Amino acid sequence: MSLFTRTDDREQSGVEEPDPAPPERGRARRVTAVVLTVLACLLVLFALVAPNNLVELSPAAFVRIPVEALVVTALALVLPPRWRRVLAGVVGAVLGVLTVLKLVDMGFNEVLSRPFDPIFDWSFVSAGLDFLRGEVGGAGAIASAVGVVLLILAVVVFTTLAAMRLTRLAAGRRTASTRVVAVLGVVWIVAAVFGVQLAPGQPIASRSAAALAFDDIRQVGTDLHDKQDFAAQLADDPFANTPGDQLLQGLKGKDVLLTFVESYGRFAIEGSDIAPAIDAQLDQETKSLQTAGFAAKSGFLDSSTFGGGSWLAHSTVQSGTWVDNQQRYNDLLASNRLSLTRAFGKAGWKTVQDVPAHTMPWPEGKYYGFQQYYDFHTVGYQGPGYAYATMPDQYTLSFLQRTELAAQNRKPVMAEVDFVSSHAPWSPRPSLVDWNKVGDGSIFDPQPAMGEDPEQVWKDPNQIRDAYGKAIQYTLSTLTSYLQTYGNDNTVLVFLGDHQPPVVTPAGVTHQVPITIVAKDPAVLNRVSSWNWTDGMRPATNAPVWRMDTFRDRFLTAFAK
Repeated sequence: MSLFTRTDDREQSGVEEPDPAPPERGRARRVTAVVLTVLACLLVLFALVAPNNLVELSPAAFVRIPVEALVVTALALVLPPRWRRVLAGVVGAVLGVLTVLKLVDMGFNEVLSRPFDPIFDWSFVSAGLDFLRGEVGGAGAIASAVGVVLLILAVVVFTTLAAMRLTRLAAGRRTASTRVVAVLGVVWIVAAVFGVQLAPGQPIASRSAAALAFDDIRQVGTDLHDKQDFAAQLADDPFANTPGDQLLQGLKGKDVLLTFVESYGRFAIEGSDIAPAIDAQLDQETKSLQTAGFAAKSGFLDSSTFGGGSWLAHSTVQSGTWVDNQQRYNDLLASNRLSLTRAFGKAGWKTVQDVPAHTMPWPEGKYYGFQQYYDFHTVGYQGPGYAYATMPDQYTLSFLQRTELAAQNRKPVMAEVDFVSSHAPWSPRPSLVDWNKVGDGSIFDPQPAMGEDPEQVWKDPNQIRDAYGKAIQYTLSTLTSYLQTYGNDNTVLVFLGDHQPPVVTPAGVTHQVPITIVAKDPAVLNRVSSWNWTDGMRPATNAPVWRMDTFRDRFLTAFAK
């Protein structure tokens, strides 16, 4: 006997035969049958009416009448046994898949503030595995992946068996089932007409399973048309044929560092309990940089992603196109769209890409046009890892300084640097050391053991936010310390967030991230005075907000000649 259905043909009527077994065994079987029926009802009910957002998950969400159940039960009552089983199997499998999609949606809504895209979001599987490898190692990541696959299969199988059991029982009690369907059908119609609901957005007359399926199908259709829309964006490039001697001449002779601070979202500096400490730090560091002769201007960008998918934000800034899904990213990398890096290369800069989080080959990254590429394997780091982060941000900057920026008789350098120290889980974190002692990174060896245990931190939402805030503070301190130590009249630093942080950011907030330009030469910031950005490293609440894909063109225009 399986969990949810019996193979005995005598039971197709839904009525169990007398059991010749002892009374105790008969009672046990009857109790087991009742328990399995209740579990089947609960599983199917969850599949039909459960919301796909954790914040909406409440007891009231399940006090609803799913129209899909009424329709399927009515069909099961009139179909012959063979076709009834086919119906139950197909419906159960579909409900199982929808249940999996709901669970995935819950995770995406919680972390990325949007539901799962069935076409474009498969890239997050590899990103998730990379994250797990940093947390539990390669074997642990593989074991977790296998466990997830088995869980998905179990959900689909058990939902199918549950649907088959319930339709069989309904057909075995045709009169009672007909009456129940009729009464609930009338109640459903009345509730639908008057919009009765026990919780906001969760009407008694439910059709949420059908709506979810329809939304996913519609999203697939939208995704299939998106390729053409994005191709038009790629082709519309006002700087595609601009000669190199007309590009970026306002930055001639400057070393330009375009640095992405992982998870540095507006949440870090506004509207959260961690914001006051970070704001105070930004204000203090603005004063420290002013003492060293630097000035800064700050604003906001509306990111093309949220809570993850950093590569989407990086490519949006670089290309001046809205890259908000994996297909667009792949199409961009296969195009000849002018990136900021290529623009600097045409104008005479040596272009560098420094991505310490990359531990695998990245041949497609050549789209950006970097002349020198550094990843985890090529920066000579001999120190410890910090959960997901392969190395401290300080080492990343120290290596770039020693290898590229301290060289004699060189071209000016333009480098994109992707920091990782503020990547979740934000614990343990590095701390600053003397720049002269960074060396090969072995000086950081004691630090991870001195930090908090991520498993303990992630048991408490308050500790998670605190760890996130301190990770952002570390990276901001690193940037300021770097400028004070190595910055000069020809240093221009552009640093910005890639997206709002996952987990800690409340649902429904903006996708905005801070962006700051720091320079010692006043002529640099004079070029962007018309942007009306806030003076200093902390953008004001009313600072301008641009879409992230507009930054490339504004930047190239401001520094054109």
